[in-house]
Parts: sequence; C-alpha cells; structure tokens
Amino acid sequence: FFQAEDGIRYSVASRGLGDVYKRQVYNTTIDQVGCKERVDRIFTRSIKKESKVWALNTILSMIDLTTLEGRDSSGKVKQLCYKAAHLHDKHPGLPKVAAICVYPSMVAIAKKSLERTNIKTASVATGFPSGMTNLNSKIEEVKFVVEEGAEEVDMVISRGHFLSGELNYVSDEIAKVKTACGRAKLKVILETGELCTLDNVRKASELAMHSGADFIKTSTGKISESATPVVVLTMLEAIRDYFDITGKKIGMKPAGGIGKSKLAIQYLVMVRETLGNDWLTPDLFRFGASSLANDVLMQIVKQDQGNYQSSNYFSLD
Repeated sequence: FFQAEDGIRYSVASRGLGDVYKRQVYNTTIDQVGCKERVDRIFTRSIKKESKVWALNTILSMIDLTTLEGRDSSGKVKQLCYKAAHLHDKHPGLPKVAAICVYPSMVAIAKKSLERTNIKTASVATGFPSGMTNLNSKIEEVKFVVEEGAEEVDMVISRGHFLSGELNYVSDEIAKVKTACGRAKLKVILETGELCTLDNVRKASELAMHSGADFIKTSTGKISESATPVVVLTMLEAIRDYFDITGKKIGMKPAGGIGKSKLAIQYLVMVRETLGNDWLTPDLFRFGASSLANDVLMQIVKQDQGNYQSSNYFSLD
C-alpha cells in the first residue's frame, strides 16, 4: 500500500498481462451482469465418474457440521460429534468432516467428544447472529470459547456500522477479535443478505481480510437469503485480488442454503477457476452445512454401489 497526496490509501499489484494497476481500496464496483453470466457458465458444467467421486470426497472433507438452534442440548451435540467421527465406519476410506460448529455454551462438550478425531471444534461468537452487543462483551465471549477449546471462531460483523459508513469501527472490531482469538482461526461472517449490493459484499470482504480474517464467510444461516452463487463469486474474486496484492491466502466459507451435492460441486468448480487448485483444501475452503453431509454420503454410495439408499439410512444429526 501507499499513501497518495489526496490522502487515500491505494494498492498496487500485477494483473493480466503484467499491467500495473492502481485502485482505491474498498471502492471496487462489481459488474453485476458479467458476474451473473460467469456464474451461469460455471453452473452448466457437468462433473461425472472419477471426477465426481473425487469432488464428493473433497466436499465431505470441507464440511463444518453445524448445530445452532435454541433447542441444542449436550445430547444433541454429542450425537452430532459421534456422527462426524464415524461417517466412515461403513465406508472405510471416506474423509472426516472439517469441523463441528456449535454455540459457545456447547464448546467444551464438543471438544471432549471430538478427542483423538482430528476434527476441529468451532464456535460462533460476538453476539451471533445479530452482533448487536458491545465490543467488550464480544471480546469476552471470544476469549471464553477459546479457553473452552475452540480452534476456530466464527464472528459476525456489525452490519449497522458498516452500512452507516463506519468502516474504521468495523475494521477495528475485527482486529480486536482477531487478537482475542490467539491461535484460533477467525472466520468473519459478512451476512451478505443484509449488505444489499454486490459492491458492499466486495467492500466488506476486503475490509475483513485487511483487518485480520483467516476466512471470510457469507452468512449466519439465520436470515432468508444465505449464500448465493453471485455473492460467492464476488467474495472469491476479492480473495484472489487480495492474494495478488499481499501474497496471503485467505479462506472462504459459503454457508446457508447449500444442501445438495450438485450445488456444492458447482461451487468447487467456481473455486478452482477463480483461485486455483491451492484452495481445494479444508484449510482454505469450507461449507457451512449439516444436511449437505447426508446428500454427499448418498451420492458417494450411489457412485460405489449403483443405487441410492434411503435418506433414513443416515442420521439426521
């Protein structure tokens, strides 16, 4: 970055055929028509045979199995953890899911249940899903979940401050939460369904990455509009450009509304074409879902045995 005479911070990077470009940070305009056309092209691809089997196994390894309901109990969380740890019992060779994501009060239960599994324990924090608590409360909650054993923290940005143009406030809040995380990875939830425009999605993505996010995440799953293809593409392109500028790889997590393998495979195609093969790993790409795991398992069994098993064969939680 450099500071121009007009006081605006700019970034410089190499693009395309070696052109050097200058753009104002947080002021990128999205070509919505072009974005939609690219999504439509990607989503017409058909992945079959060995490539499909590889994609299904990769997706399974990227899932954050999640339970975030007011009726969550210790028994429900233990059941979900058991499912995560034993998905491969009847089908040896299957990968395990990436993480279990729970509310702060359930972190210790999940951590104990996942011992010796190599599955991460994740927790939402910072007043999830609204984020409408004060900063001190958010920091204390983050410190609590980390002390309880969370290896990953999913925070929500203050959308009201963001939409009011208080970008410094949002940036400082993310940076302080990142510090409170210590060694835990920070996933920053933008709640894109409340950001109104793709330009705002791009701006929020850049702000989160520059403020310390290890992952940027679309949604809480608690409002009607969750992850959408054009939003995910917008965020992936922000990650690509951030990597061009800084050399730092930031992860991506679409969440909410992804319950079918076909859609998840199309997202993998989008990731590969936008960011490359390096991002096709749970370290840099996740799916926030629970029902997706069952559909992926059904599809894997179909590829292996030639027929679908009843959805009742798989546990719901």
